[in-house]
Amino acid sequence: MTYRDSTIGVTTVEDGSSLFHGIDDWRTSTFENPKATINVGTSFSGIGAIEHAFQRLNLNHEILFAGDIDKFVKQSYFANYEIGHRHWHSDIHDLSAKKFNQKIDLLVGGSPCQAFSMVGKRLGLEDTRGTLFYEFARLVNESKPKVFIYENVRGLTNHDGGRTWQVVKDVFHDLGYKIHFDLLNSKDYGIPQHRERIFVVGFLDHDVSFNFPQPVELERTMQDFLEDYTESKYYLREKGIKFVTSTKNRLKRYTQINGAVALCQKANQQFNWHGDFVFDDRELKTDFDEFVFDVSEVEEKYYLSPKVSKYVLAGGTKNFKTSTETDLAVARPLLQSMHKMHRAGVDNYVTHRYGRIRKLTPRECLRLMGFRDTFKIDVSDTQMYRQAGNSIVVDVLIAILKQMDITKFGR
Repeated sequence: MTYRDSTIGVTTVEDGSSLFHGIDDWRTSTFENPKATINVGTSFSGIGAIEHAFQRLNLNHEILFAGDIDKFVKQSYFANYEIGHRHWHSDIHDLSAKKFNQKIDLLVGGSPCQAFSMVGKRLGLEDTRGTLFYEFARLVNESKPKVFIYENVRGLTNHDGGRTWQVVKDVFHDLGYKIHFDLLNSKDYGIPQHRERIFVVGFLDHDVSFNFPQPVELERTMQDFLEDYTESKYYLREKGIKFVTSTKNRLKRYTQINGAVALCQKANQQFNWHGDFVFDDRELKTDFDEFVFDVSEVEEKYYLSPKVSKYVLAGGTKNFKTSTETDLAVARPLLQSMHKMHRAGVDNYVTHRYGRIRKLTPRECLRLMGFRDTFKIDVSDTQMYRQAGNSIVVDVLIAILKQMDITKFGR
């Protein structure tokens, strides 16, 4: 079993030796069997990071089961993915995966970290009963997926002096899987957020060769993911653009674009496409790496009042000091408690519109977790902040799926 220090690109074997391997750019790799269908099972599913990853990759997949205990998460999930209610479990304890034995190609989940009793225990699968990790391991054991991905917070690796992490590895090994694990940071995979998580990838076939995807240079900042505050009503849709830019229309000088001298203003110009127009090089949609953002206004409710701004930007007290830095290029880790107002050293705040401070919008938080604007927000802001903060970063999952070529495990 190996892990890789993502800061230096070195693969380290557990006996302490090191293996250097060449840089492989997973971004340009192609899928061996792009028409394959991948059967997916998830638990502790949240808002469906792996499901959204498959959507972004445009890969055929079928969700055989998914679930989460939070009813608001279920609401978001059903608003965005096609899954029948009979395939959803609200309590993982009630799900038996035996009927999915050898039908699951990929199982994904990440249970909350819990301590295991260490006194007089063999520390196998049976000895982790009563923990949520046991429930995920039980699903692995019952369904025998070809591949599983287990994600958790960085603290799992040193929890209880490292003993909890050792149990996790031993259990997966005892279930018959060859595992690889690594600490991955989303800022190394295209998302400007400092978010470190431990990923365990297990293969039922021990002959499968796998290295975690190499980090890539971060080309965007948090500011690239912010919503624009120019109201979308001032932008022409496709039909209007075709009319304004048509040769026939411009020859008749009904309209002009970026004219040095304005045409005669019309009383009804807000209702038609005659008059003066300017070209905005931001475009109605900003599209990079398939990341499509709608231009929209940031609502007033996200701006901080003078009283709250004063608190947010306070450097702390005698016993507590914090950073007052805002407008970061790489965001601080998004929290499931973002609906609350933390100090600037904890949360992310931006200066927008005439120097006013505001918090990130739920849509911006989703973007910083790798969710495209096609993801429907069907819950309150409070719930959406929680759900975004609890999710796995989609881009990291995409890197892993491309690196292993998930289509080789499809059918």
